[in-house]
Amino acid sequence: MKAKHVTLIILLIIIADQALKLWIKTNFHLNESRQVIGSGFQLYFVENPGMAYGWKFGGNWGKMALTIFRMGAVIFGTWYLGKIIREKQHRGFIFCAALVYAGALGNLIDSSFYGLLFDKGMTMDPSINEYIGYSGLASFSSKGYASFLHGNVVDMLYFPVIKGHFPSWFPFWGGDDFEFFRPIFNIADASITTGVLSILVFQKRFFKHKEADEKHRTVETNALVNDESQVS
Repeated sequence: MKAKHVTLIILLIIIADQALKLWIKTNFHLNESRQVIGSGFQLYFVENPGMAYGWKFGGNWGKMALTIFRMGAVIFGTWYLGKIIREKQHRGFIFCAALVYAGALGNLIDSSFYGLLFDKGMTMDPSINEYIGYSGLASFSSKGYASFLHGNVVDMLYFPVIKGHFPSWFPFWGGDDFEFFRPIFNIADASITTGVLSILVFQKRFFKHKEADEKHRTVETNALVNDESQVS
């Protein structure tokens, strides 16, 4: 796979991810949901100050650490993608690596710049050490709601496929409600997850030629090796 093809894949994912996020951010109220075409799929606007799928980590310092980690991952990913393209690794592996890279870059854009670009967003309240929401629609503004690296990631894809109630006799969760699939995520999260899972599932196919090359270079021989055989 050529570098221009990988670049095109990454750009398409970034454009789709950011276009949907910007539309949701400026047209949905925080925690507003809308049913899509009468199915179980919903657009449900939440902001995520932490990791993928709504996970949180360590308040403001944790958020900055995660953003810096994303930046490091993107820098490393840029080098690594170039490396596997030059080495002409399996096309499927390069494609999956591009998915992971695009997803990391998509969420990095949010956490790095959204705090500077929008007038409203979830902010940390030091008195309770929790992020608090806001009311109204967000809009672009030169006066952002947070500083560089402190923006929130926009999530909106929600698939509550199954909702139900555990019977009272059920161990541990008896009487509780359950829901599948609960996490709310975005296109970037989906891209990362698809890339990682695909690499795990198809790793034997992706790295088959590499293993074959190694075996070819280390073929054993039964030829006799002694002082006489080494004399030219």
